[in-house]
Amino acid sequence: MTEDARGYIRQVIALAKDNVRQGGGPFAALIVRDGVVVATGANQVTLSNDPTAHAEVVAIRAACRVLSTFQLTGCDLYTSCEPCPMCLGAIYWARPARVFFAATREDAARAGFDDDLIYREIGVAHAARSIPTVHVVDESAALPFAAWKAKEDKTGY
Repeated sequence: MTEDARGYIRQVIALAKDNVRQGGGPFAALIVRDGVVVATGANQVTLSNDPTAHAEVVAIRAACRVLSTFQLTGCDLYTSCEPCPMCLGAIYWARPARVFFAATREDAARAGFDDDLIYREIGVAHAARSIPTVHVVDESAALPFAAWKAKEDKTGY
């Protein structure tokens, strides 16, 4: 790991600690492009009553606004903890070049966060999940995809 990467990790850890002091969760993230911090994010779940307001998602949203794009090509994401499955999905959609993290999901579990449960649930059959997921078969379910495929002026992502 480069000294720059180590510095960004230390910066994101400090942001996470500051966020705890301000009443938020112990997570922070930052987006860097060409050696410049484009955006930062801190966990705002309890402060905003938004279960999706994880640090990585907050940082991705902010960086996309700053860069006027929905993909973070050429950017690196630094996060204070290994991303949860939701954040990992958002990261893959945003397509940064690399992700660097400090604490592990096992560290988060020891602090009382249940990321590992969600990781395990992904591979469980729908009906057997702790929150049962029901596939409702409907003949019109694929119509939105057909409309998308037929749309000539769409922006792919």
